[in-house]
Amino acid sequence: MATDPAGSLARRARSALKSWWDVLRNLTTSSPARFAVIVFVSLILLFTALLSLPAAATDGRRLPLADALFTAVSTICVTGLSTVDIASTFSPLGKTIIFVGVNIGGMGVLTLASILGLVISKRLGLRAKLIAASDTNPLRSHGGPVNEGQTVRLGEVGQLLRTVALSTLLIEGVVAVALYPLLVMAEIRPLEALWEAPFYAAMSFTNTGFTPNPGGLEPFADDYLLLTVLMVSVFLGSIGFPVIYALWKHLWHVRRWTLHTKLTLITTIALFFAGAAAFLILEYNNPKTFGSMDAWDTTFQAFFLSAMTRSGGFSVVDVGELYGSSLVVGSMLMFVGGGSASTAGGIKVTTLAVLALAVISEAKGRQSVEAFGRRIPSDVQRVALSVVAWGATIVALSTIVIAQMSQAPVSDVLFDVISAFGTVGLSTGLTAELADPAVYVMALTIFMGRIGTVTLAAAVAATSRSQLYSLPVERPIVG
Repeated sequence: MATDPAGSLARRARSALKSWWDVLRNLTTSSPARFAVIVFVSLILLFTALLSLPAAATDGRRLPLADALFTAVSTICVTGLSTVDIASTFSPLGKTIIFVGVNIGGMGVLTLASILGLVISKRLGLRAKLIAASDTNPLRSHGGPVNEGQTVRLGEVGQLLRTVALSTLLIEGVVAVALYPLLVMAEIRPLEALWEAPFYAAMSFTNTGFTPNPGGLEPFADDYLLLTVLMVSVFLGSIGFPVIYALWKHLWHVRRWTLHTKLTLITTIALFFAGAAAFLILEYNNPKTFGSMDAWDTTFQAFFLSAMTRSGGFSVVDVGELYGSSLVVGSMLMFVGGGSASTAGGIKVTTLAVLALAVISEAKGRQSVEAFGRRIPSDVQRVALSVVAWGATIVALSTIVIAQMSQAPVSDVLFDVISAFGTVGLSTGLTAELADPAVYVMALTIFMGRIGTVTLAAAVAATSRSQLYSLPVERPIVG
């Protein structure tokens, strides 16, 4: 009986491919958080390879591994920190790769994972919906009862994914159209502006902060209309897709806004004005920043700096010239970051809001934490506390390691580390001067800050365990 070696080989190949495909499908449904981490790591490796291509550099030479990896991490994690000058180092191809990367990363770690899981699973089933929903509510990353009214209902996840894609395209398109004539009026050649407008739109909405032209935003320091457009784009990117979704549905019906939407908007606006007031008070007499400006310029630049330290990453003034007190304020704003399921980083404004409400409730002697006629359950408070604790731990360890490696001033190291953790992109100038080992530590800080402390913990734990008994209560002395 004749054999068919070619046919047998083809069947084995199909069988092996099917096995790998089944493994990948199981991974998307069994461990959403771990799959999301794998997705981001894979994207970082892919973009490291792409940015290492000689054609991606202006001089036609291969970029050093540390610089290529760090730029890839900063791109996919929409951070904006860089060890090289983006405008002069990368060719049009390299800038195009970065442009594509920030849009992919800006969609969010778990939202992106859910879309890929949808492609693999061929349908948006319950598990795939849980992946996407966990990006709007971290509690779903590790199971447990969740009030569907907190963010987005599972039945609305398909609509949310469409909102993510459509809002990204629509907002960036509108911002690009608004920026184009402003760039032309700022003496940017029309053909160059045709490319720079969508680039700036993507970098502002994704809260990245890369600039395509030498000198960054310094040539536009007095163009308040252009800077205002960038601020609005940064704000829309930082409030989060669930909030955009809620505003899309109930813009003029405030009573129908979810608690998440209300807390996000109120805390974001409060921090915006508080940060501006702090910078205005601390920097008004600094001759290297606001001291040489008049009252209107100083006020506007204070608001712009407040918006950018929240996660935007653009800078008109030299951050390295800010007073130490202003660096502390900037570090606090960067650590908080933006809204959940947004292109911003940090511990998120809702985390801060929940903890603040818990402190107020405790001070008033209330048995529960309440806001806008709703009670916030204790498990949400525990997650908020865990996020702050993990975030502070990551920042502290990274600061100690990098300070020891670089022997740089701790204030500069702390600012850049928090900027990395909060995926902000502002720098005192330290990051570009770090040696390769410290660059890798900074890249790891960016990665851990972007994927989220809750997601990281869920990926490590993989599963949650139910405990069918409770231990005797004993109260230690606290405080």
